[in-house]
Amino acid sequence: MEGIVKFNCYWSQSGPVISEEQYEIINHWRDILFNLDLVGAYENGVGFGNLSTRIGSTQQFIITGSSTGDITELEPGHYVKVSSFNIDDNAVMCVGPLKASSESLTHAAIYSVDPGTRAIIHVHNGRLWEELMNKVPTTDPAIEYGTPAMAREMIRIFSSPEVFEKRIIVMAGDRGGLITFGNDLDEAADVLFQYYNKDDQ
Repeated sequence: MEGIVKFNCYWSQSGPVISEEQYEIINHWRDILFNLDLVGAYENGVGFGNLSTRIGSTQQFIITGSSTGDITELEPGHYVKVSSFNIDDNAVMCVGPLKASSESLTHAAIYSVDPGTRAIIHVHNGRLWEELMNKVPTTDPAIEYGTPAMAREMIRIFSSPEVFEKRIIVMAGDRGGLITFGNDLDEAADVLFQYYNKDDQ
């Protein structure tokens, strides 16, 4: 879920931090996912789902800002740069108009452990979550989203070759939560829709 920040967020407020090219790519996919209710907000106002993209060859990345799940169309000011992080301290350092997504530490863990991952998509879909549970790499159900334990769980999962074969992860402790990843957002989205559209084939 989105909008409940559990980590220590060290935020430097600034103007937009996303380039025009980055914005066009990430917002293209965010619009698609939002329209399919894979990213959005529940009736209680708590948002879910987020996207991120790595900056160059660094461990810095651009991610959707906190509490943006219910916004129909995001603007450049709704994206944040995570400049550094510390899993042990449950800390994320970010810069931008908003604070970083509550799942930033999970994204950070994946970027830190796999240099080949350059984009991550986190969505919610109850049907797909139930179908894929324990059939693809699945996190420990006792581990909550947006915690250092979940970040460490991602590092554990990425030690298995299966994750690179399936390229999708079920977040068992985050009802409906799924993560796909790839060399870019197009690839991460392609993985997601290979699973999402299976019932329609």
